[in-house]
Amino acid sequence: MAPWRDCQAWQDAGLVLSTTSNEACKMFDATLTQYATWTNDKSLGGIEGTLAKMKAADPNFIMGHVIDSGLALVGTGSSVRLDKKLDSAIRTMVALSQSQSVTEREKLHVSALELFASGQLPRACDTWEQILQNHPTDLLAIKLAHDTYFYLGQQTQMRDSIARVYSHWTPDVPLSSYLKGMYAFGLLETNLYDRAEKLAYEALAINQTDAWSVHSIAHINEMRGDLKSGLEFMKQTENNWKDGDMLACHNYWHWALYFIEKGDYEAALTIYDTHIAPRYQLNGSMLDVVDTCSMLYRLQLEGVKVGDRWKGINQLAKKHAKDHTLIFNDAHILMASLGAQDHQTTQELLKTLQELCSSAPGEDHELNLAPKLGLPLLQAFVEFGNNNYDKAVELLYPIRYQLVEIGGSNAQRDVFAQFLIHAALNCKSKANQKLARCLLIERDELKPNSPLTERLIRKATAIHAVG
Repeated sequence: MAPWRDCQAWQDAGLVLSTTSNEACKMFDATLTQYATWTNDKSLGGIEGTLAKMKAADPNFIMGHVIDSGLALVGTGSSVRLDKKLDSAIRTMVALSQSQSVTEREKLHVSALELFASGQLPRACDTWEQILQNHPTDLLAIKLAHDTYFYLGQQTQMRDSIARVYSHWTPDVPLSSYLKGMYAFGLLETNLYDRAEKLAYEALAINQTDAWSVHSIAHINEMRGDLKSGLEFMKQTENNWKDGDMLACHNYWHWALYFIEKGDYEAALTIYDTHIAPRYQLNGSMLDVVDTCSMLYRLQLEGVKVGDRWKGINQLAKKHAKDHTLIFNDAHILMASLGAQDHQTTQELLKTLQELCSSAPGEDHELNLAPKLGLPLLQAFVEFGNNNYDKAVELLYPIRYQLVEIGGSNAQRDVFAQFLIHAALNCKSKANQKLARCLLIERDELKPNSPLTERLIRKATAIHAVG
């Protein structure tokens, strides 16, 4: 690892930081590195410890405030609406940027976070892109935009944002190999699998512990339906990424998906019990919560009895039932409350989201999505849980192509596609049963040789024969 960059090193890189503290600059670099590599550096006390050291070195360091608040916001576990401390931190950041002599780039960073905090995610991305036009190696702008495009379901923008700066990231730029994994993710989400795979493997050739590039290859094998390659790859590389605490749970989730696809439910549950449950209990990050709920729901759709596992994740998920930071998160929190038969949390989630929608959401992107996408999606899950399958299809089918707008990856949102097929298969209506068969023909065409699709086709055939 190269030494952390001081004031002069940042200036030499064309990314001036408005502080005279070399230690603050170095700790900013260390924080950014941990964010980009999805790791916590234990020697520095992880990201939290590094941020504390940076603040102690220069409490008024504007980019220190930016990276601190930026990480809190993109984690989606909180928002200024929920957290007075975060709201105060944003206000302090804005005030400091106005009272100090800071660069135009730093002012734009502050503006982008101010927009994000007010729910204006697309405009925040526009602002980060403005930074990147003049500073294509500003990794913080790249990462924050990348994550936000992901939340917006803007896959093409996520890809092209990296494409525009990629040529500037020569091997001498710190962390340049990690940009390959980020670019690979945007490429695979827009179905450019061959190019994505090449870049991800290039990144791993430089650093085999790059958990995000491992993650990109896991996605590629998932979307191609290549179970054999997927299972072999995860097994062969496990020792390289299992200790990357921020992304290990998610990579184990991908591994378990291959087993669910294959129909080897015991192997999937073993990964869940051994690797996923201990990690979500320890970290409690929204990514881990979402993965856990998604996995259990997929297993439940397959008819697998998951025992008390729903109760464990619901204890954590229900703490966020009133947050409504992302519709995507809400859908998975609802899966947990339904799975645990926690009717109170289910009602609270729906009621508080409806109240927020009716109280003038203004320019809040997520709350504006709720009436047309969020509430119908959530209600469809409730109807399915109450065996009202025709109603679930009636709610979900018209919005299936718009669900990309709630964010997540193609692989993550596949739970909604599976849910719709299962709902249609269980309908009393002949028309919806026929719809299920049509959806399965479509799925088989786009992802050939899928054992999961084959199982569902057999079920559909049996229903048709009885009918």
